[in-house]
Amino acid sequence: MHVPDGFINAPTSAVTGVVAAGAVAVSLRGARRELDERTAPLAGLVAAFIFAVQMLNFPVAAGTSGHLLGGALAAILVGPFTGVLCVSVVLLMQGILFADGGLTALGVNITDMAIVTTVVAYAVFRGLLRVLPRKRRSVTVASFVAALLSVPAAAVAFTLIYAVGGTTDVSLGKVATAMVGVHVLIGIGEAVITALTVGAVIAVRPDLVHGARGLGQRLKLRVNGDLVDVPGAAPAPVAARTSRRTLWISGLVASLALAGFVSFYASASPDGLEKVAHDQGIDRKAERHASDGSPLAGYGVKDVGNARLSGGLAGVIGVGVTVVAGSAVFWTVRRRRTTDVSPASASVSAGA
Repeated sequence: MHVPDGFINAPTSAVTGVVAAGAVAVSLRGARRELDERTAPLAGLVAAFIFAVQMLNFPVAAGTSGHLLGGALAAILVGPFTGVLCVSVVLLMQGILFADGGLTALGVNITDMAIVTTVVAYAVFRGLLRVLPRKRRSVTVASFVAALLSVPAAAVAFTLIYAVGGTTDVSLGKVATAMVGVHVLIGIGEAVITALTVGAVIAVRPDLVHGARGLGQRLKLRVNGDLVDVPGAAPAPVAARTSRRTLWISGLVASLALAGFVSFYASASPDGLEKVAHDQGIDRKAERHASDGSPLAGYGVKDVGNARLSGGLAGVIGVGVTVVAGSAVFWTVRRRRTTDVSPASASVSAGA
C-alpha cells in the first residue's frame, strides 16, 4: 500500500507530513516508557523483520497480491509508540533506498501505514484482552483479529485522504469499495503472519512481548471454597526458554533468509493499491520517483544481471540497513530515558 508521488496533491501531502512528524515526535517520547535494555534491541529487529516480510507479496485474488503492513505486529511486540517508529523507519528506508513509496508522499504513507494500522490494531488488541481469558493463547487470538482489522482500516484511511487531496477525478464510492474489498483479503494474510510471529516469540520469550505483559498467573487463595487473587500480588514470573541474544540472532537470520532468498518466490502481481489505482484511474498522474535511478531501486542491485542474485542482495542490504538504522534510533531513545531518569534517581538517593 505504498502511495507513490502524484496520487495526492501537494497541500494534502504537506498536511499529512505535519501529522506524521507530530506522531513521530509523540512516539519518540512515548517509546521512552516502552523501551529498556531488554526491548531496545528487539525493536530494531522488529523493524528489520517487517522490511523483510514486506518483500514477500502473497497472491490474494484476480491478479492481485498483498504484503504485510506491520503496524499490528510491531505494536504488539514492542508497544504502540515504538511500533509507529518501527514502521516509519521501514518506510523511510524503502522510500530513500528502494524507490518504494513516494518521497513527497512519505507523510501519507507514515500516516496510513504506520499510524492508522498501529493505533487501530493496538486498540482492538487491548479491547479483546479485556474480555478474553488471561492466557497466552488469548494474546495470539487478539493479535490475529487486530491485524485483520488494521489493514482495511488503512484502506479506508487512504480513501479519505484521496477524497480530500486526490489528483484525479474518480468515483470515490468505487474506490472505497475496491480498496476495502481487496484489503480485507490482504488482512487475512496480515493476520496469519502476525499471529504466527507473536505466537512464536511468546513461546520462547513471553516476557519480551509488550502485549503479553501482566498476563501471568496471579497467586490465589482459597476463601470459603472459592479461589481468589491475592491482593497486591504480582503475576508469577515466566520462564524464558532462550536467551535474548539467541532470539535476536535467530530473528536476524530469519529476516535475512526471507529477504535474501524467499523473496525471489514472492508474487509478481500488483498489490492491492496498485491494482485499484490502475483499475479506477487513480494512477493517471503518478510521477516518477525521485530515487528511481538509485543503485537499489526496485529491490534490485544495479548492474547485477542475475535477477535472483540482484534481488537477494538488495533484500540483504535492506535488512542490514534497517536493523542498523532502527537499532540506532531505539538505543538513542533508551539512552534519553536513562538520562531523564538518572537525575530523579540521584535525588531520591541523596534524600535517603
